[in-house]
Amino acid sequence: MDRAPGPSVRLRLTLSYAGFLLLAGALLLAAVWVFLLRYVPEVTTTAGVSQPGTGGRPPSPGLFIPNRSDLLDAFVPKATAAMAFLLVFGLLGGWLLAGRMLAPVSRIADATRMAASGSLAHRIRLEGRRDEFRELADAFDTMLARLEAHVAEQRRFAANASHELRTPLAITQTLLDVARDDPDRDVGELVERLHHVNARAIDLTEALLVLSRADQQSFTREPVDLSLVAEEATETLLPLAEARGLTVETSGDVSPTSGSPALLLQMTTNLLHNAVVHNVPGGTVRVTTAGHPGSVALTVENTGAELTPALVSTLTEPFQRGSERIRGDHAGVGLGLAIVQSITRAHDGTLTTTPRPGGGLCVTVRLPAALGAPEVPPPSSAGSAGTMRT
Repeated sequence: MDRAPGPSVRLRLTLSYAGFLLLAGALLLAAVWVFLLRYVPEVTTTAGVSQPGTGGRPPSPGLFIPNRSDLLDAFVPKATAAMAFLLVFGLLGGWLLAGRMLAPVSRIADATRMAASGSLAHRIRLEGRRDEFRELADAFDTMLARLEAHVAEQRRFAANASHELRTPLAITQTLLDVARDDPDRDVGELVERLHHVNARAIDLTEALLVLSRADQQSFTREPVDLSLVAEEATETLLPLAEARGLTVETSGDVSPTSGSPALLLQMTTNLLHNAVVHNVPGGTVRVTTAGHPGSVALTVENTGAELTPALVSTLTEPFQRGSERIRGDHAGVGLGLAIVQSITRAHDGTLTTTPRPGGGLCVTVRLPAALGAPEVPPPSSAGSAGTMRT
């Protein structure tokens, strides 16, 4: 927005300080003037003075008492000089004082210009005791740190996404080049392989769109029962679990929260898909929902290979996979837990991943309970929703 230039804040503060000082001086001089007027007559008088030792003779004339006109002639020049001094002193002192007071603002402005030019590593680090300027500088430093981390994450994500999208395109190009150089090649095999590569590219693109939608929080919040979402996701993935010979156990309480039903279903489906695909033959998947004071929780745990804490801590990063995560018919695109993390964060929740003793993974999503929802008592054996086994 283009705006007309105006006086600087320092100049305005200087004029304010000087004006206040002049006003205080004028009030003080006015008080002195009013006080003097009480004791100065309007006309000049001459009074006699009795000299000691005269035996009571009439006093001799000679004592001059000035009138208000004389007082005005004597007072105004001095008052004018005092006001001129206060004006000069107020301007100089106000300019220095305003500069000292606005020094932190100048540092914050310099940091803002550096951030606008792309340098997000700079920090103000304003010293001194905590005051309004210190709080503003600390808040700006915190914003810069988060912005720098977010930009770095976005750059890393863009690089990984470009790499992942380039892979199916390169494979497609290679298959087409081979088919062009070998006209007698089996067309059916070529079409099948192209179909598989294209399907993987579509899955990756859809996952990126879901991740972007969750990050932008572009959804309408609605009441959602997390236990019903877990049941729907479990029914959807039962055929895949049956094909792998897995046992799926679901239990829990009514867990009311608020958010996007589609995104929460996507989150739960990703967790279950991850638990089914990265399992061992004859393994188990447990899905549990629980209500707590002020929050609800969804826990998905599965048996599987041994996972180290260092590996588990990276699984929510986009395109991070363990060694076993790049094989199989349902290997995914490396965004499953990253999408879960993003959806959880968009719903003001927390995601916890821990390796299970003996192998496998335990993932817990904790979301805020819906406003006005009754507190859910701790789960008991008599009050559980039941168990589904396949």
